[in-house]
Amino acid sequence: MVGDLLPTFQKLRYLKMTDVMISKWLINQRKKHSLIVKKKDLYKLNNWVFNKKEIYHNSKKFFKIAGLRIKSNFYKKRNWDQPIIFQNEIGILGIIKSSKTNKYLLQAKVEPGNINKIQISPTVQATKSNYSRVHGGKKIPYLKYFKKKNKNFSLQTEQAFRYFNKKNSNIITYVSKKLDIHENFRWFSKKEINILLKKKNLINMDTLSVFSSFIKKNKRDFPINSKTSIIKWKKSLNKKYFLTNEIINLNLIKNWKITKTKIAHQTNNYFSIIGIKVKTNQREITAWDQPIIQGSKMAFAGYLIKKFQNTNHYLCRYILKPGSVESTYTCSINMSKFSGYKKNKDLTYFQKNLFSKYFINSNVKILYDNILSDEGGRFYQSQIRYMACKIEQDEDIILPENYIWFSQNQIIDLIRKQKIDIEARLLFGIVNFKETI
Repeated sequence: MVGDLLPTFQKLRYLKMTDVMISKWLINQRKKHSLIVKKKDLYKLNNWVFNKKEIYHNSKKFFKIAGLRIKSNFYKKRNWDQPIIFQNEIGILGIIKSSKTNKYLLQAKVEPGNINKIQISPTVQATKSNYSRVHGGKKIPYLKYFKKKNKNFSLQTEQAFRYFNKKNSNIITYVSKKLDIHENFRWFSKKEINILLKKKNLINMDTLSVFSSFIKKNKRDFPINSKTSIIKWKKSLNKKYFLTNEIINLNLIKNWKITKTKIAHQTNNYFSIIGIKVKTNQREITAWDQPIIQGSKMAFAGYLIKKFQNTNHYLCRYILKPGSVESTYTCSINMSKFSGYKKNKDLTYFQKNLFSKYFINSNVKILYDNILSDEGGRFYQSQIRYMACKIEQDEDIILPENYIWFSQNQIIDLIRKQKIDIEARLLFGIVNFKETI
């Protein structure tokens, strides 16, 4: 009996020791990193121009904010205006993997929108303006390893409700030689990362984006929907639904209030654009101003997973988004506002969703449930509750016309084709993290 229990005991002991080691490292990192973020009037941001047309950096680099006019028959509200981020530069999200130890080199990185001050970030996380040093700051460590061609390269889209056609290069590059490790960096094993994935607001969105882009396929995968039937289904939806977008001046966006302090919707729903002043000691530069998006405190992204033909299938939704004219797929539920992350909170709004009952049903097997931060460079203290639930095979679900079951390998193919949105991609990557290359 004792012998049977020994492997479990050793596993628990390993997990406890690993957790303690990582915690000590994180505590040390938080002590070393300083971060002061103060709100500042948009009109007073140093090195930024705020006029009737747009908000932009005086270098004409980094990013800008302008207006967007949308017309669509996919949503109840058929026409609306909104501000949106334009960042035409393709940034680098890169992780170094040791070909000898199979460990990943990650860093503790400060971002102005972070909730926990520091979060675990890729080896390199930088826009083109950052790594080309438009700001005149320090060089970015390990950048040279991502300047060459990498076979593990994937161009992926970002949040298309708040970005206009934004993409980043997601890269995992293998290094065999011993590297000099900078003070904010650390090698992490898969087991250690798996521990971190269970902690709130610790592994950042960009790290998860890289991992989710390189999930290995199953050798046995039997989809219930053929490639031909999916193409036919999608064509019918593309024929039925449309979305057009038009870039407009900020002063022309309807139903939004523009003041010296912020840009916000008249109803105070949705998101707002605010200005911030940032001071830190662990970035390429130590102080800067910038505009940033402030949204709801909590969003929600959830997958329903069901086994068909001995293959896990993920319930996905066909969707059109304002920052793109091409259709894409999101997870079973993807909501910009979610109040039920706290006990005794009203779930009425959440329960209006057709599939919400599965995520609040205690009889459903929960594969993952955690709160993680949105990207802290552009979004201020924004969080998403990610959930993945596995339902019984005999559970019969009637799907609306824009929902479909994709097998695991079909999801991977769609990720490679940039057809899975960032929240759905990240959650899929978390659930299948052990299959990351």
